[in-house]
Amino acid sequence: MKSALSAILLLLSFSPCISQTLTSPNSTTMKEPSNTSTPQVIIHTTMGDMTFEFWPDVAPKTVANFLKLSREGFYNGTAFHRIIKGFMIQGGCPKSKQGASGQPGTGGPGYQIKAEFNNRSHKKGVLSMARSQDVDSAGSQFFICHGDASFLNNKYTAFGTLTKGEDVLDKIASIPCTGPENSSPTQRVEITGVELIESK
Repeated sequence: MKSALSAILLLLSFSPCISQTLTSPNSTTMKEPSNTSTPQVIIHTTMGDMTFEFWPDVAPKTVANFLKLSREGFYNGTAFHRIIKGFMIQGGCPKSKQGASGQPGTGGPGYQIKAEFNNRSHKKGVLSMARSQDVDSAGSQFFICHGDASFLNNKYTAFGTLTKGEDVLDKIASIPCTGPENSSPTQRVEITGVELIESK
């Protein structure tokens, strides 16, 4: 039996698909924001804030979709429903809101967007879209890498990176988890709002 932490590819459901061995997360400092001409957001959570810079040059439709949902307040009240330390934290499911019906991790905005696979590597701090086995099935759910997840490269749409709040990412990723995959957090971490840093 493998002693190393293993994880499945990120699906909107919890059905296992592929097992991968993970490496330890890098402790490198996240990249500083370049300028306000690049779209940025601050994801406010109950454990602190995380700032992200987007990559519209490689994933324009994905970035536009995330910004649209953010402006509409879609993410407000959702929670990080799936956490695997050293791999990623996943959120953006409307079924993770308090009082919502259905299994967290199985919801979306009511539509799907086409994949925009690109050459940006899935490493710590990278923001990417969760999906089902259909490559064009992403909607609202996203994940933030907490370590090297390069085995997801060109299989999931990376569309931004963390520029501030690495300590918050580490705190969320360190929450004890339960469940068959050991990825169901025992503490609720809610997204209280997504603040857009508008271009100047």
